[in-house]
Amino acid sequence: MHRFLSLSLPILLALSLAACRGDLPRDVARAYSDAPERVDFNFDVRPILSDRCYKCHGPDEAAREADLRLDIEEGALATRLDSGGYAIVPGSLPESVLVQRILSDDPDAMMPPPESNLVLSAQDKAVLVKWIEQGAEWKPHWAFIPPVKAPLPPTRRRAQSDNPIDRFIDARLERERIEPAPPAPRETLLRRVTLDLTGLPPTLEDLDAFLADDAPDAYERVVDRLLASPAYGERWTWDWLDAARYADTNGFQGDPTRTMWPWRDWVVRAINSNMPYDRFTVEQLAGDLLPDAGVEAVLATGFNRNHMYNGEGGRIPEETRVENVFDRVETLGTVWLGLTVTCARCHDHKFDPLTQKEYYQFYDYFNQTSEEGGYAHGKVEPVLDLSTPEDLARIEELQAVVDAEARRVAATELGLFPRPAGQTAADSPNASGLIGENVDALKLTPEKRSSYYLGLLIAAFKEREPAYAAQLGRLRDAVNARDRQNNANVRVMVMDSRPEPRTTAILERGVYNKPGETVSRDVPAFLPALAGDAANDRLALARWLVRPEHPLTARVTVNRFWQAFFGVGLVKTAEDFGVQGEKPSHPELLDWLAVDFVESGWDVKALHRKIVLSEAYRRASVVDPALHERDPENRLLARGPRFRMPSWMLRDQALAVAGLLADSLGGPPVYPYQPEGIWEEATFGQRTYVQDHGEALYRRTLYTFWRRIVGPTMLFDTSARQTCTVNVSRTNTPLHALTTLNDITYVEAARVMGERVMTMASTDAERIDLAFRLATARYPTDAERAILAGRLAALREQFDAEPGAAEQLLAVGEHPRNEALDAREAASYAGLATLILNLDETLTKQ
Repeated sequence: MHRFLSLSLPILLALSLAACRGDLPRDVARAYSDAPERVDFNFDVRPILSDRCYKCHGPDEAAREADLRLDIEEGALATRLDSGGYAIVPGSLPESVLVQRILSDDPDAMMPPPESNLVLSAQDKAVLVKWIEQGAEWKPHWAFIPPVKAPLPPTRRRAQSDNPIDRFIDARLERERIEPAPPAPRETLLRRVTLDLTGLPPTLEDLDAFLADDAPDAYERVVDRLLASPAYGERWTWDWLDAARYADTNGFQGDPTRTMWPWRDWVVRAINSNMPYDRFTVEQLAGDLLPDAGVEAVLATGFNRNHMYNGEGGRIPEETRVENVFDRVETLGTVWLGLTVTCARCHDHKFDPLTQKEYYQFYDYFNQTSEEGGYAHGKVEPVLDLSTPEDLARIEELQAVVDAEARRVAATELGLFPRPAGQTAADSPNASGLIGENVDALKLTPEKRSSYYLGLLIAAFKEREPAYAAQLGRLRDAVNARDRQNNANVRVMVMDSRPEPRTTAILERGVYNKPGETVSRDVPAFLPALAGDAANDRLALARWLVRPEHPLTARVTVNRFWQAFFGVGLVKTAEDFGVQGEKPSHPELLDWLAVDFVESGWDVKALHRKIVLSEAYRRASVVDPALHERDPENRLLARGPRFRMPSWMLRDQALAVAGLLADSLGGPPVYPYQPEGIWEEATFGQRTYVQDHGEALYRRTLYTFWRRIVGPTMLFDTSARQTCTVNVSRTNTPLHALTTLNDITYVEAARVMGERVMTMASTDAERIDLAFRLATARYPTDAERAILAGRLAALREQFDAEPGAAEQLLAVGEHPRNEALDAREAASYAGLATLILNLDETLTKQ
C-alpha cells in the first residue's frame, strides 16, 4: 500500500496537532509571514505541486501512486484515502493529510518521500498551508483559460496612456518601488528600432534626418517607414525559419539537397504584405485543403515538409514516414500551442493534461499525406512543380526513357523470376537466394526502383546474369538522368491528402511497427472543441488553432514577438506554456496583448508598432548596479533592452556599414565565403562546397545555403535547423571573436568600410567620427576619439614597418580594392574599422 494512504492513528493524531495554525514549524512560520497576502493557485501553488508532486500524483496514469491525482480538482479534493481522510480539505489544516505529510519530519510519513530526492522549502510549505487555510481555491492552469482584457491599471505617472503596454508595466514598477530609466538617446533609439524591425543598422542619411526632425510624430513616422520596408519581411522571416526548421538539405548521411527556397520566399512575401497571422497559420498548415487552393496556398504548406528526411540506404521507409509525422505534430505543438507534446509519444504527459491517445489523435491529422518515407534524392513526393515549361518538357522526355527501359526490365524479370499474377519478383522461388535490400528492390516494380536499389541488383547479377545486369544498368542511367533534371528543376515539397485515409494507431513507446489501439483525429479535451460544422481534417485543425476563444495561440505568438524585442518573453519558456513552464512576469499584459492581437484581425505589424512605440521599449538600457542585482534579466522592464545581436544580424550589419550589402529579394540560396574542407569532412567527401562570386557574396545571411548537417560556418549562435526552435540561443564568449575578427566577410567588410570613410571625409578626425557613427549611430566622445586616433597612429607605424602586411590585408575578399588610395593608409583604416566593428557597442543592440 502506498505510504500516502497508510498512516497509523497515533501518527495521524500527532501530525494533526503539529499542523494546527498556531504550531507550525519555526521555519515554516517565518515563511508564512512572507507568503502572498492572497495565495493564487496558478501562480503560487500549482508550480509547487507540479515540481514536487506530479511525479507520483500527476497526469501520467502509469506513474501514479495511490490512485491520488493532485493535478485535477476532483482528484485532489474529492479522493478519499484508505486512511479515511482527504489529501486536501479546504479551510481545514488538521483534516488535510497533505499538510500533515509536508510538515512531518518522520521519513516514513513525510512527503515528498526521501527516496524521491525532491524537497519542499519552508516557503513552499507555507504557501500550501496558507492556500488550504484560505479555502484551497482551484483554477485550471492559467494558459488553458481564454485570455481576457483586464482594465488598464491606474499609475502615478499617467492617468491615461495612448499605449496600454506602459500602463501595465508602470503599475508593476510602482508596486516594486522602482523608478524607470529615462528615454534612450535619439540616435540609440533609432539604431535599436531599425535593427529590430529590419535587421539592419540605420543609414547616415536616416540618422541625420531623424535627429533634425523635431516634430512630435517623428519617431512614429520612422516606425511606419521601417514597417513598410522590404527588409522588414527578411528580418522577421529569420525567426520563422528557426521555428519551421528550414534548411536546403535533408540531413543525415549524404544530406541531399532539396529545393525549399520558394517556400522561404513565400514567407518573406507574406510578412511584408502583413498577411493576417490567422491566414498565415491556416495556409501553412492546410493551404492545400482550402477551397480553390492556388499555387501560393499549396506552396505555403511546405512548412510541414521542412523537417529532416532520412533517406539513407537500408532505412525502413515506414519508420522514416512515422518520424516525419511525429515532427509535424511536435512542431505544431511548439509553434502554436507552446506545449512539450513530444513526451506523449510514448506515454501520458507527466505534467500537462495531454494523454498519449490525444497525441495520436493529433497525429492522425498529419498521417494522411501521400509521402511514403522511401529513399529519395532531396525532393520527396508530394511536390509542387514550379519549373519552367522547358524544364517540364525535358522531364517528360527523360521519364519516357525511364518507362521504356523499365518495361524491358519487367519483361526480362517475368522470365527470370516466374510467379503468379499479382505477385512481385521477390515472391518468385528464383529469388529465394537473395537477401537484405536486394529483396526489397525486387518488391518494387522496375519503374519505381531508385538508383541505389538498381545498383544493388546490378552488383548481385553482374556475374550470373550479365545481360539482365546490363539492362538494369541502362535503366539506372535513365533514372539518374531524370533525377539530375528533377534536382535542377524547381520542385518544392508540399502537403496533400491520400484518397484512401490511413488508419492511425497508438504506437507502443512510439515505435513505428508496434501499433495498438486505433484512434480518430481530435483535439485534446482540455482545450476548446472543434467547430461542429466543419469537416474534421487538417484545415479544421488549422482553423481551430486561430479561433478567438483558443487560449494558447495568440498568447504564445505574442510572447515570441515580445522575446524578439526585449530579449526574453513575458513567459521566459517560450516553448513551454504548460505547468512546468515559467509563469508570466506580467500576466495581465500578456493577456491584454493576446486579446488585442486577435481583435486587430491578427495584425502583426500593428502589434510590432504598439510594442516599439511604448515607453518601455524606448527607455535607455543603462542600468545601475542596484537595479541590475535586483532584476538582472530586466523582467520588470525598468530599462530598455540590451543584448548581444545574433550572428546573422552581425554579418548583415558589417556588410551594410561597409556599403557592400546586396539588397535584392528572394531567389535561390547563395554560397558565400567558407573555409575549405568543411562539407567534405562532414559528408565523407561526397559534397564539395563551391563558392559563389560577385553580388552573391554580399546578400543577406537569410539567403545563405543551409546544409543541415553542418550549418553556415560564420554563424555561432543559431539553431541547428534540425527540429523546431523558438527559444533564444544567446551566448557571448571570446571564441566568437575568431569569427568577427578573422572571417573573410568581416575582414573584407572592414577593408571596404575603411575605404568608404577615406573617400567620404578628408581628415582623420572626420573619418574616425564617420566610421564610429556608421557602426554605433553616435559620435565618439573625446576620450574615445583619442583612443581611436592613437590606434590609427599605431597601425600606420605597423604597416610602415611591414608594407607587405598592408598588401596582404587589402587582398582579402573579392571586392575590388580602391587602387587610388595609398596602401598603408587603406590598411590602417581597415584595421581601425575592424576594431570598431568589434566594439561591444557595435555587437550589441542597446
